[in-house]
Amino acid sequence: MKKFSPGPAKGLLFAGLVCALSVPAAEAEREARASMNVLFLMADDMRPELGCYGVKEVRTPCIDRLAASGVVFRNAYCNVPVSGASRASLLTGVYPRWPNRFTSFSARADKDCPEAVPLPAWFKRFGYRTVSAGKVFHHIEDCADAWSEPPFRTHPDGYDVYWAEYNRWELWQNSESGKFINPKTMRGPFCESADVPDEAYDDGKLAARAAADLRRLRDAGEPFFYACGFWKPHLPFNAPKKYWDLYDREKIPLPPNRSRPKNLPAQVRNSSEIRAYARVSAENARDEAFLREVRHGYYACLSYVDAQIGKVLDALDALGLADSTIVVLLGDHGWNLGEHGFIGKHNLMDTATRVPLIIRVPGKKTGETAALTEFVDLYPALCDLCGIPQPENQLDGSSFARVFDDLSAKTKDAVYIQWEGGDNAVSRRFSYAEWRRNGKKTAAMLFDHDADPRETANGIGQKKYARDVAALENFIRQKKATFGRQTP
Repeated sequence: MKKFSPGPAKGLLFAGLVCALSVPAAEAEREARASMNVLFLMADDMRPELGCYGVKEVRTPCIDRLAASGVVFRNAYCNVPVSGASRASLLTGVYPRWPNRFTSFSARADKDCPEAVPLPAWFKRFGYRTVSAGKVFHHIEDCADAWSEPPFRTHPDGYDVYWAEYNRWELWQNSESGKFINPKTMRGPFCESADVPDEAYDDGKLAARAAADLRRLRDAGEPFFYACGFWKPHLPFNAPKKYWDLYDREKIPLPPNRSRPKNLPAQVRNSSEIRAYARVSAENARDEAFLREVRHGYYACLSYVDAQIGKVLDALDALGLADSTIVVLLGDHGWNLGEHGFIGKHNLMDTATRVPLIIRVPGKKTGETAALTEFVDLYPALCDLCGIPQPENQLDGSSFARVFDDLSAKTKDAVYIQWEGGDNAVSRRFSYAEWRRNGKKTAAMLFDHDADPRETANGIGQKKYARDVAALENFIRQKKATFGRQTP
């Protein structure tokens, strides 16, 4: 795909972003106007714990239906396992780079990468109406001018440091929840089953808003890029009772790899996120009753957000937009549900970095692909699929658009992930991570997914892996060497 190079003179200002763009050719603009719409669906903290990924215990019929009509990416990875940074990275197509770019939960694309053109801003430049509803960028003000209209949230000021303080933004709907408050954080309990309708929680309100927005966008007659970011299954695990009732807690399986992997570096730690809530009975996953409640709550929230996604997809069908709209569905990173003794994200285990990615392109292939992909590849792939050029000297990823013509098409040999100074290379067989200080390696881990798919023992130091480790070290070194040569 032809790259589009920003010109030096004419600039567009995006919420703290100064992006120099030359005027595209009229022919390119006409082509873009005739291109597919994009419906970009995100779910916060959703790992591939879905029926279409082979998890038979979870009930996600709406997502499974989308998967049956699109392509399921079996080997997709985020580039940093935390929401704010992951979203900033994938929506600019730029890798996280320790210590100053996209590395924390509050990462800001307009602060950390001021010269980059966000994906919605690029599409807007080529004739798309770009609209954001729910949690897309981490903060509502992040790159706000990348959108054709002000981003929408039910509580527009409801995602600051106090966002989960009880009951500041009506996160809890059960009066019993108010009896349990964490005195250090003033947050309510980590889960709730309330006998309320879907619309009582924000995601239910968002689904209704999205259906109305899609009708409005269809009637406007312009190509659109509509991003809809659902909050669940993010903590707290609050969902209407009917979704909790879908599951028998005692029949929800516990992970077989609940112990910390042998010889795991100290740098790989449990997330402390859940301990900010009330009614947390243990600091890790060793308490079986607590872990069962955590998994039950997570599953209930999965089924709840699945139903809301289904409402949006039903609206797309009812409005006659399905045949002219590319649908993307993803979770922004993985999540540990008791594996390795961990609950939450914030580490470089496969359960924290592997993500669900489902894309439906009308008229193209359907099925599954083993193609290795990473979130920075989404930006160039969507450009290719919509027939617009890619920005030059910005994108760290590479397009996987050819997969929709050939599900067995090769994409790349490895992907790059970063977390708190740890660099992670994941190939089809291995996950290798290293930590360095002043150029000297201080720790490393290696998992052979062929021999140890559940990542139970660190294989670093075994002679049989010496060449593989050297190759993955070199991959990381080459990736990091390019960081200083990129425009952003």
